[in-house]
Amino acid sequence: MTEKERKDSPEQAEYREYCRDWLSRNDPGPSPVRLPQSAIELTTTEQLEYLCSWQKMAYDGGLVGCDYPVEYGGGGRNDCQRIANEEMQKTGKPYFPNIIALGMAAPTLYHHASEELKRQFIPKIFSGEEIWCQGFSEPDAGSDLANVQTFAEKKGDSWVINGQKIWTSLAQFASWMIILCRHERSHKHGGLTYFVVPMKAAFGKGVDVRPLIKMTGEAGFNEVFFTNLEIPDSYRLDEVGNGWKVAMTTLLHERGAGPLVTPASGGRTSETANISGNAMALIGLAKKSFRMGKTAADDPVIRDRIMDCIIRQMGYAQSARRARVKGLMDHPMRIPQQGKLLMTELMQEISALGLEIEGAASTLFVADDHAPDAGQWPLGYLNSYGMTIAAGTSEVLRNILGERVLGMPKSK
Repeated sequence: MTEKERKDSPEQAEYREYCRDWLSRNDPGPSPVRLPQSAIELTTTEQLEYLCSWQKMAYDGGLVGCDYPVEYGGGGRNDCQRIANEEMQKTGKPYFPNIIALGMAAPTLYHHASEELKRQFIPKIFSGEEIWCQGFSEPDAGSDLANVQTFAEKKGDSWVINGQKIWTSLAQFASWMIILCRHERSHKHGGLTYFVVPMKAAFGKGVDVRPLIKMTGEAGFNEVFFTNLEIPDSYRLDEVGNGWKVAMTTLLHERGAGPLVTPASGGRTSETANISGNAMALIGLAKKSFRMGKTAADDPVIRDRIMDCIIRQMGYAQSARRARVKGLMDHPMRIPQQGKLLMTELMQEISALGLEIEGAASTLFVADDHAPDAGQWPLGYLNSYGMTIAAGTSEVLRNILGERVLGMPKSK
């Protein structure tokens, strides 16, 4: 029995056994198409349909939305989503496609939406029936989120939205978007209001989605243009002018610091997918990568660097356990944001070391049958740069930790 299991309450221990039994009997089967390394890279309807079917299966089995109230489609449990996540990760089931809705939209709706919107949206988020995207970043407002300029003008009982959002993952599939808009130009933070807006139903009718092709060849990112999109005032979350407060709830959960645990499965979509972020996988890679008549594993410098990555990865896992200790979470940003910062940078180092171990073979990409580990190491390295930017760049997170947690003076 692991330490986590020993600390389970009777309810949690029973639920853990239920999850193990359910997962042993339920599986989505192999994907008919190659899946990307994460949900935010989804590009085809075939990928989406396969993963949505799996999410619906897991939701019907009681493994999604466990800690939300029953009236919003949840399981009404206490601190059990974490357990479902842990058990799914052990079995290597596919990830869920509705990652933005599960990790950001659902908790934001739960804390700030009207009762009507909670009942309308949250159950379909859990089941995967409706995909969501996030409208935060703009061409001139990314790290400085409070500088967003997409404008919402009040007209009677409606709002008319004009502007542009960028780096919008899953926008091409989304039915809805959570969006931060400016309603007043004279106040930076106080001039922001938060809404939910229709996407799929408004394509070509006030909403235009254009894909952004990444250097990986994938098109998970998009830019979204709003032209006189009219929405009812009932789609507003919280009060007018409270947009910044609502956005902080979204970011709190996006960075893993919120009380509602993100239901995201482990993500192993095939025998080789996502190994590029696992330091332990470097051992196997080094044993089968040859140079000068020897394997990379024969090089003591490579062995030492692999062990350094493994030690740091295990240290991160142990540090993350502290987030469950209430006394250490007096400042909700400290442990999760520190973890996001350190882990994304470590994953980049792990994948970079993987390329070095592969040598010339690292130039072979996913479409090449001769690429080691199906080309996941170079793909993971290219994708790692997005992870050090998403949910706050490493530079922004260092500023937040320094200024708001350690109390250091603001940088000029």
